[in-house]
Amino acid sequence: QVQLVESGGGLVQPGGSLRLSCAASGSIFRVSVMGWYRQAPGKQRELVATITSGGSANYADSVKGRFTISRDNAKNTVYLQAGTLKPEDTAVYYCNAVVFTTPGSPYNYWAQGTQVTVSS
Repeated sequence: QVQLVESGGGLVQPGGSLRLSCAASGSIFRVSVMGWYRQAPGKQRELVATITSGGSANYADSVKGRFTISRDNAKNTVYLQAGTLKPEDTAVYYCNAVVFTTPGSPYNYWAQGTQVTVSS
């Protein structure tokens, strides 16, 4: 019914940057909050950043000042500009979105995940 597809992951050196994107498609009435989470080996999934439909953003302390979340409501797409990357940023990054398929039917969707590896 609704699909989230990510792109932009890869291997970068410390200090480098990546731009992740995630597009929602399918039977969409409205896309509410969108966000990014990540999960490193041996660790629990953690919040990276979220953004409301109005553009209000929230960041984990670990990425604040380095990462920027943004969205294009017309394209139902959320972006994560990840800069000054550190080895500890290495993780699988998951896009998340709260999507209304009808006015009264919100649902929390997850993308498949994309690997970000920061290593020299």
